[in-house]
Amino acid sequence: MQRALIIVGAALVVIGLAWPWVSKLGLGRLPGDVRLETQGGGFSFPIVTCLLISAVLSLVLWFLRR
Repeated sequence: MQRALIIVGAALVVIGLAWPWVSKLGLGRLPGDVRLETQGGGFSFPIVTCLLISAVLSLVLWFLRR
C-alpha cells in the first residue's frame, strides 16, 4: 500500500509539472464533452475525456502486469 501511494503521488507531481504541455492536448474539450455556460458560472462534464483516460490507464496497467 505504501508503494502504491508513493507511485500515485509521484505521478501527480509529474502531471502537475507537465500541465502546461498536457493542457495543449485538448483534454476536456473533446467532442462529446458536456460544457454548459451561464451568467452565474459554468459546468463541465468531460465524459469522453474520462473514458479516454480510463482506457489508456487500463492498457498501461494491463501491460505492466504482464
